[in-house]
Amino acid sequence: MKSNIVLFLLFITCTAFAQEKTVQGIIFDKDSKVRLTRVYLYNMRTHSGFYNNTKGEFTTKAVVGDTLVAALQGYHVDTLIVPPANTVLFYLKRNSILLQEVRVSDSLLSPQERLNRTRKEYGGIYRKGDPQDLLQLGTANRPGGAGLGIDALYSLLSREGKNARYLQEIIERDYKDNIINYRYTPALVKSVTGLQDEKLKDFMQQYRPSYYFILEAGDYALIKYIKESFRQYQMNPSLNRLPPLVPEYK
Repeated sequence: MKSNIVLFLLFITCTAFAQEKTVQGIIFDKDSKVRLTRVYLYNMRTHSGFYNNTKGEFTTKAVVGDTLVAALQGYHVDTLIVPPANTVLFYLKRNSILLQEVRVSDSLLSPQERLNRTRKEYGGIYRKGDPQDLLQLGTANRPGGAGLGIDALYSLLSREGKNARYLQEIIERDYKDNIINYRYTPALVKSVTGLQDEKLKDFMQQYRPSYYFILEAGDYALIKYIKESFRQYQMNPSLNRLPPLVPEYK
């Protein structure tokens, strides 16, 4: 009888380990199909995070049904459910692209609404990454003096909490980019400068305003900023142009 129980437990253990497998993946830009590097990936079941390599590839241990989250500054956060196959592909969408002029309707989500929706979708990440108040005071329902919250300490010091907070930072940066894109649009810049196509894209990248300027500036101040920047651009079109990225090889 005991031997049967031991065999049964061994079978259950082996089955559990067999469910975890090696998953390989590649991450692409959804529009250009170029491979993306330094993408942060996060497994919501194991609460572990890691980066893909300089070839846009990654390898991880996962179970079928695990949710993998991919986050990269300048791109929308994306999720993927691990399938039975051993290979997965991510296609990340830029959060700022040049489009033909369109009419904006009230049905489109504002940056704040997008952030609220993302926070709701990844509520577990915000819960695990929130250190809350380290110092907890006694209450009527829980009398006593001040003390350190165990849950808060765990969230602050644990690897799980650090990974969750790092993903929060990426989501918050994505929100700030959306705020800038919400006002600093191709249609507005084109109407002020007359630039089109690649020159419009080049100018907008070189003179992209900061998040804090966008928060403070009214419409007049933003248009004035675009005009002054355009005068500098006409004098030297490559003044603020970033050098091309050189791929890293190991």
